[in-house]
Amino acid sequence: MTCFYCKGNIESSTTTYMTDYQGCYIIIKNVPCEKCSQCGEEYLNGETLERIEEIIQKVKGILIAKGVIPIELRTITDCCRSRRVTC
Repeated sequence: MTCFYCKGNIESSTTTYMTDYQGCYIIIKNVPCEKCSQCGEEYLNGETLERIEEIIQKVKGILIAKGVIPIELRTITDCCRSRRVTC
Protein backbone atom coordinates (compact mmCIF):
# COMPACT_ATOMS: atom_id res chain seq x y z
CA MET A 1 0.00 0.00 0.00
CA THR A 2 1.22 3.52 -0.74
CA CYS A 3 0.41 6.84 0.90
CA PHE A 4 -2.51 8.74 -0.60
CA TYR A 5 -0.65 12.05 -0.25
CA CYS A 6 3.01 11.42 -1.10
CA LYS A 7 2.99 7.84 -2.46
CA GLY A 8 5.49 6.76 0.24
CA ASN A 9 5.51 3.29 1.82
CA ILE A 10 2.91 2.46 4.48
CA GLU A 11 4.08 0.52 7.54
CA SER A 12 2.33 -0.88 10.62
CA SER A 13 2.82 1.38 13.62
CA THR A 14 1.07 2.85 16.65
CA THR A 15 -0.05 6.39 17.39
CA THR A 16 -1.62 8.48 20.11
CA TYR A 17 -5.24 9.53 19.52
CA MET A 18 -6.41 12.72 21.20
CA THR A 19 -9.78 14.47 21.31
CA ASP A 20 -11.45 16.94 23.63
CA TYR A 21 -14.80 16.77 25.38
CA GLN A 22 -16.24 19.64 27.42
CA GLY A 23 -12.83 21.10 28.14
CA CYS A 24 -11.23 17.74 28.99
CA TYR A 25 -8.67 16.00 26.80
CA ILE A 26 -9.17 12.31 26.13
CA ILE A 27 -5.87 10.69 25.15
CA ILE A 28 -5.59 7.09 23.95
CA LYS A 29 -2.04 5.78 23.57
CA ASN A 30 -0.69 2.87 21.51
CA VAL A 31 -3.47 2.95 18.92
CA PRO A 32 -2.65 0.59 16.03
CA CYS A 33 -2.36 2.38 12.70
CA GLU A 34 -0.71 2.34 9.33
CA LYS A 35 1.83 5.17 8.96
CA CYS A 36 3.63 6.58 5.93
CA SER A 37 7.38 6.24 6.34
CA GLN A 38 7.93 9.33 4.20
CA CYS A 39 5.43 12.01 5.33
CA GLY A 40 4.06 10.48 8.57
CA GLU A 41 0.40 10.45 7.47
CA GLU A 42 -1.54 8.00 9.65
CA TYR A 43 -4.39 5.71 8.63
CA LEU A 44 -6.81 4.03 11.04
CA ASN A 45 -8.95 1.08 9.96
CA GLY A 46 -12.67 0.76 10.68
CA GLU A 47 -12.28 -1.71 13.53
CA THR A 48 -9.81 0.59 15.31
CA LEU A 49 -12.09 3.59 14.84
CA GLU A 50 -15.04 1.65 16.30
CA ARG A 51 -12.94 0.68 19.33
CA ILE A 52 -11.81 4.30 19.80
CA GLU A 53 -15.44 5.42 19.70
CA GLU A 54 -16.37 2.81 22.35
CA ILE A 55 -13.58 4.02 24.62
CA ILE A 56 -14.59 7.66 24.17
CA GLN A 57 -18.23 6.89 24.98
CA LYS A 58 -17.17 5.10 28.19
CA VAL A 59 -14.98 8.03 29.22
CA LYS A 60 -17.80 10.50 28.51
CA GLY A 61 -20.07 8.41 30.73
CA ILE A 62 -17.54 8.54 33.54
CA LEU A 63 -17.10 12.30 33.16
CA ILE A 64 -20.87 12.85 33.27
CA ALA A 65 -21.38 10.46 36.20
CA LYS A 66 -18.60 11.93 38.32
CA GLY A 67 -19.09 15.50 37.21
CA VAL A 68 -16.41 17.76 35.86
CA ILE A 69 -15.34 20.63 38.07
CA PRO A 70 -13.67 23.38 36.06
CA ILE A 71 -10.50 24.74 37.61
CA GLU A 72 -8.92 28.11 37.14
CA LEU A 73 -5.29 27.90 36.09
CA ARG A 74 -3.16 30.38 37.96
CA THR A 75 0.49 31.25 37.87
CA ILE A 76 2.76 30.80 40.86
CA THR A 77 2.87 34.60 41.18
CA ASP A 78 -0.95 34.71 41.49
CA CYS A 79 -0.81 32.06 44.23
CA CYS A 80 1.83 33.98 46.16
CA ARG A 81 -0.18 37.21 45.97
CA SER A 82 -3.32 35.50 47.26
CA ARG A 83 -1.36 34.13 50.21
CA ARG A 84 0.59 37.37 50.70
CA VAL A 85 3.97 35.70 50.54
CA THR A 86 7.08 36.52 48.54
CA CYS A 87 7.89 34.19 45.67
